[in-house]
Formats: sequence, C-alpha cells, structure tokens
Amino acid sequence: MSIRVMLVDDQVLLRTGFRMVLAAQPDMEVVAEAGDGVEALEVLRATAVDVVLMDVRMPRLDGVEATRRICAQTDPPKVLILTTFDLDEYAFSALKVGASGFMLKDVPPGELLGAIRAVHSGDAVVAPSTTRRLLDRFTPMLPSTSKDPSNSELDRLTGREREVMLLVAQGMSNGEIAARLVLSEATVKTHVGRILTKLGLRDRVQVVVLAYESGLVRAGGGAQ
Repeated sequence: MSIRVMLVDDQVLLRTGFRMVLAAQPDMEVVAEAGDGVEALEVLRATAVDVVLMDVRMPRLDGVEATRRICAQTDPPKVLILTTFDLDEYAFSALKVGASGFMLKDVPPGELLGAIRAVHSGDAVVAPSTTRRLLDRFTPMLPSTSKDPSNSELDRLTGREREVMLLVAQGMSNGEIAARLVLSEATVKTHVGRILTKLGLRDRVQVVVLAYESGLVRAGGGAQ
C-alpha cells in the first residue's frame, strides 16, 4: 500500500513542490493538504494519514501545537517537521511534543523521500546526528528543565540500557552502537525497545530529547 502523506504549510507553492516530488513515487500518495494547524486537525478527523509533513510557523495554530495535539491522539500519524535554520528552536519544541524528526525545507528530494519511508516503516529516526546538533545548539537557549540524571526515570534502566541510551543520544545508529559495544544489531534493537517501553517514549528522537533534559548528555554531545 502507498504511504499516505499530508502536507501542512501556509505556502501554497511549497506544498505544490513537495506534492510533485511525492506524486512521482510509486509508494507514496498525497492524500490531504492544509494551510495551518487548525485546518490540519480538521482534515485529519476525516482522512487516514500515515505521515504528516508539518511546517512550524503558520497562522491560527502553529506546527508545534498542532503536532502536540496530533501526537496525543490514539494511533496518530508520524509527524516530520519542516524547518529552516532560523526556526530550529521551533523544531526542538516539536520534537519534545512528539514529532518523529525534522527536515530542512530545502532538503534534497532523495533525503526527504528516504525520511518519509524510514518514519513510516517504524524507525522514527531522521538524521539522528543532525537532531543532536540541533539540540546542542538550542538546549542552552531554552528554559531549563534539567533533572538529576540519576532520577527515577533513568533508574528504571539497566546499566547496559543506559549505555545504549547514551549512544542513541549521541546520534549513533543501531549498527554503530553494535560495533561500539560488540553486540549484534538485533540485541541493540532489543535494548532500544526496552528503553522506549520503560521510559514511556514513542521513538528514538524522544530518547535524545530526554537524554538532554535529564542531563545524561550535555550540549556539545558529551556524557554527564
């Protein structure tokens, strides 16, 4: 079945460009569009969507609040945030409320398509090293929500799971983590799954955000 994509952006020309790129793919279909967050929520009530490409700065309801409301629903679609360098702080906020990743608006078509497929397949990982750089840049600028890294949330993890979480937060793929810890990729995937379950997180991007908020990783990528 085709991946059902929704485009949410107040720039009609930009939506047209993305729609043309996606329409050329045999495994993708643009099933809905919206010009702001309010319209997006209305359309989603009546339209089945797998992946939402969401702009951040829009009239009436911005992409961050729209993402929060979408991700709070039962069995929601995945959300990829569309951003520009000067709006990265909004992307950070969207990651915190449940977005599966972000893409720059001038992303090469191949990278955009790959990101949509990765998120739809359940990986929910879009350029983790890029996500880490965004967090490094903007975490110091935002209101501090830092907690003691030995808090009860992280105390639920075993020593190995905590080690895996740290490497995920540093932007490593399962293969890279497996090589670093001399484990199989299947074992790493199992550890990541247990981390998500124990901490009540949706995906690896939220693992990265929690690692920064808890103080497990500092801006700059270092371990606490």
